[in-house]
Amino acid sequence: MERANGSTSSGFLLLGFSDRPQLETPLFVVILMGYVLSCLGNGTIILLSLWDPRLHTPMYCFLSNLSFMDLCLTTCTVPQTLANLKGRDKTITYGGCVTQLLIALGLGGVECVLLSVMAYDRYAAVCRPLHYLIIMHPQLCLRLVLTAWLTGFGNSVLQTALTMTLPLCGRNQVDHFFCEVPVMLKLACADTSIIEAEVFAVSVFFLVVPLSLILVSYGHITRAVLKIKSAQGRRKAFGTCGSHLMVVVIFFGTLISMYLQPPSSYSQDVNKSIALFYTLVTPLLNPLIYTLRNKEVKGALRTLVRGTTGSRGS
Repeated sequence: MERANGSTSSGFLLLGFSDRPQLETPLFVVILMGYVLSCLGNGTIILLSLWDPRLHTPMYCFLSNLSFMDLCLTTCTVPQTLANLKGRDKTITYGGCVTQLLIALGLGGVECVLLSVMAYDRYAAVCRPLHYLIIMHPQLCLRLVLTAWLTGFGNSVLQTALTMTLPLCGRNQVDHFFCEVPVMLKLACADTSIIEAEVFAVSVFFLVVPLSLILVSYGHITRAVLKIKSAQGRRKAFGTCGSHLMVVVIFFGTLISMYLQPPSSYSQDVNKSIALFYTLVTPLLNPLIYTLRNKEVKGALRTLVRGTTGSRGS
């Protein structure tokens, strides 16, 4: 692979935001604060899901997996970005680039599948409440989670292998702040039209298909909720789905704008902004959305805080 790629054995130069040096220090501060808050928020959701028996349900099993993915995604990309913003050495090793690409792609695929699974869970809770625990039994939840992880990373291994074996003819300047498929394809000195078509087809599968399933699920949910006679019952039903729907809109909207267009048409400034939103802002927003709009999570958090302050006081 190193022979095919020429000088890539010495790694890649991540240009990032080096063309705007005046932004590097403010971006460093903002990204660092966002990273810390994202780790705290997602770590708290994972802790609460494990600690509070009231959250030992399929919904919070899926939510804790989502938080774990967000933690992995930010940790995969943000530390390298922070190091590049403040340090003179803006290189990443070839192995580091492959690892970053593999993990980021894999986690993106896992989240697409998992969000569709969570939509089905909400469908079962709202439309089939009497049979919910029978439908979403622990064995099914485990199989669905494993399917999401295996599908996402199975695709990632294939995409990474196809991308990183392209001949680069000594090109090693990546006009981005982390290794990403469209940007790596632009480095290739060979015809990438076939791989671009394959990337587009896989993107359709992982974005359009899960999104279609989510929309179908929410179509059934909306129809079921409108049949509920009490206004309080309707608010409660919509409340259980509102957080998930907000995350779906943010996540899929960002990824569709990134991947469902040919790499040749990318504006790098726009692409960097979207990628920064996807890798930092979305993982930061997810715990805020679920915490602020979810009574169970807020109740578990209050109980944890009271227990912690109570134990300190005693």
